[in-house]
Amino acid sequence: LEASGAMSQIRAGFRDISPDRRVQVIIVAWLFGSFIEGAAGFGTPAAIAVPLLVGLGFPAPAAIVAGMLIQSTPVSFGAAGTPILVGVNSGLSGAANVQAVAASQGGWNTFLAGIGLKVALLHTIAGTLVPLAVVTLMTRHFGSNRSFRDGLAVWRFALFAAFAMTIPYLLVAWTLGPEFPSILGGLTGLAIVVTAAKRHWLLPRNTQPWDFPPSAEWPASWRSPLADLDAAPRDSCAPTVPQHSALSAWLPYLLVALLLVLTRLSQLPFKAWLSSFAISVESIANTTISYSSKPLYLPGTVFIVVSLLTCWLHGVSWQATRTSWWRSAITLRKASVALLFTVPMVQVFIYTMGGSAGYDEMPIALARGVERLVGQAWPLFAPIVGGIGAAVAGSNTISNMMLSLFQFDVGQRIGVDPTWVVALQAVGGAAGNTICVHNVVAASAVVGLVGREGEIIRTTAPFFLYYATLAGILGMCLA
Repeated sequence: LEASGAMSQIRAGFRDISPDRRVQVIIVAWLFGSFIEGAAGFGTPAAIAVPLLVGLGFPAPAAIVAGMLIQSTPVSFGAAGTPILVGVNSGLSGAANVQAVAASQGGWNTFLAGIGLKVALLHTIAGTLVPLAVVTLMTRHFGSNRSFRDGLAVWRFALFAAFAMTIPYLLVAWTLGPEFPSILGGLTGLAIVVTAAKRHWLLPRNTQPWDFPPSAEWPASWRSPLADLDAAPRDSCAPTVPQHSALSAWLPYLLVALLLVLTRLSQLPFKAWLSSFAISVESIANTTISYSSKPLYLPGTVFIVVSLLTCWLHGVSWQATRTSWWRSAITLRKASVALLFTVPMVQVFIYTMGGSAGYDEMPIALARGVERLVGQAWPLFAPIVGGIGAAVAGSNTISNMMLSLFQFDVGQRIGVDPTWVVALQAVGGAAGNTICVHNVVAASAVVGLVGREGEIIRTTAPFFLYYATLAGILGMCLA
């Protein structure tokens, strides 16, 4: 999209919706960011939304904080449901006690979808205040008056924007499963809220659009060292097509959403066709552990197909295509390093049973200790543990891989529904992205603001505590 110039067209479209910065940050960070999180995940919303906000005229720290705060509600279903379908799935698969519960609920896919629905319900409630938190923190830290009141003035619009995303998000989790809530919730909310913003619905009347102080008055700490972020790249990846219609620019995103839905619906034949090809490895290292993958059914396959189609639809040159793929490979390599070592570690964590000492698996041993320590109050702490796991590991997916079985075992031992405890883990892990050093560094780097990670995390940490605590309270009531 950058190489073809479509991303510049998308930026221009956002700029024309409203001059009010509060409206812009809700639309770009919360709604567009949620959609990008659902489609790509793994820090992509920050890589796209943060420079987009700076290109619209936002101070760099304000853009980073907004980009970090929205990496909460949509994260559990990011990258077409990867934190659930890969993280929770890998973390729980192979454990006999989990398999027994899954069998009683109608099978593994139904079991995972049930956890996903619980995750969506918790996020729908906790995520209601995310847009309002984004605008109030922005007006408090970066406005002329340094006031929460300027942000609270758009509370009706902020809540409307929250529900425009979270209600479709919950309905999609209920009807289609964990792959689509963030994609379709963000896309639906974007269409609804953009229409409302253009008609000035639910916005303060007879007031000037809110803006930052004049850029000449900005302190040096607000400025991005990277000039002209909104301009097209001046290298071999420069746009080969200077103009795009709004439909043409958005077409790749629409194709991703459409293909993901079509290939995941059981009523259509595509799911069976793509799932029929599998790569399996049995008895790994002479153990009972086996591995199976369906490469044609993986969400990443859809992104590869759409990327190739986009190069043709947008007329991108071969050299620009090659450069774009090379840059993507570098980004993928950075994310893959952590997964390359984490996945084997998680498998060792899960399968450490037996041996000459006869010890139980590590998750069960940890569960016993936690049961003795906090007992029935564990659902209150489960999201915080998940959040800390994500903050340290750098990913909600990895946090779920490492901790899902531990959380499940604790739930069983204290006598509550273990699937609710795993859902609390996933929600806390999503919220943990807001205080993840890895994510802050990545978001800061795209606008050249390095060395300010502590300041950003101090701003986002209270939000993480709100999100994890509210999820924990809900867990105490529901589990």
